[in-house]
Amino acid sequence: MNTEIREPAVAGRFYSADARRLEQDLAHLLEPAAVESAAVALVAPHAGYMYSGAIAGAGYARVLVPSRAIVLCPNHTGLGVERSIWSRGAWRLPGGDVAVAEELAASVREAARLEDDALAHLREHAIEVQLPFLRARRRDVRVVPICLSRLSYAGCVAVGEGLARALEADPVAERPLLVASTDLSHYISAERASELDRLALERVTALDPRGLYEVVTRHDISMCGYIPTTVTLVAACALGATRATLVRYGNSGEASGDFDRVVGYASVVVS
Repeated sequence: MNTEIREPAVAGRFYSADARRLEQDLAHLLEPAAVESAAVALVAPHAGYMYSGAIAGAGYARVLVPSRAIVLCPNHTGLGVERSIWSRGAWRLPGGDVAVAEELAASVREAARLEDDALAHLREHAIEVQLPFLRARRRDVRVVPICLSRLSYAGCVAVGEGLARALEADPVAERPLLVASTDLSHYISAERASELDRLALERVTALDPRGLYEVVTRHDISMCGYIPTTVTLVAACALGATRATLVRYGNSGEASGDFDRVVGYASVVVS
């Protein structure tokens, strides 16, 4: 087996394993947006498409996807190192592979002090579910997958500033899109999730990475990807972002009918 090819972990569960069906699903989820523009970053959910696909799709439909994207996710499995990058090869999907942007990955790895580590990525779903959206919007997109866990705020700043330095030094004129993969509150009532998620999203839309980190930890908000989102906001601000717009918010109850135990989802465009 080629260890530089990352095989799908959740095809057939989070999204269709059939290439044609997946393409049809994405066409439905990526309905044309009224506004489509270049962006510095996108915050998007990573649940199964039946639950969060429409919210993710609303965000992806709003942005022009460049030829490269850096996708940051939390570590749900607890495996691998705290700052993990997959810097070579490709990620396999139904319908074809998505290649890693290897030169960019090498510079990001050095600048942000990340470690090559396959273990954190092998069973992790939070990057994988973003890739079909990216490929649907830009067929030749290449990616830099980064999985983060257990970082202090200072650690988030170090990684985010490193990302920004790598992108500022990048010789390619077209800047990569940063994608922060995160869900919001988990397994509480829809009413309570809305209250807590509003606190987190207010900090995201204010481009306030420290505020996001602090409000999530202070209020014990079960936002699984607050660390990669904090890192993304640090990098985006360093790269000159001035605006963050909430595109759509919702929860799993809208699909399941169970509003007593929901997971919250949102898509945010940072420009």
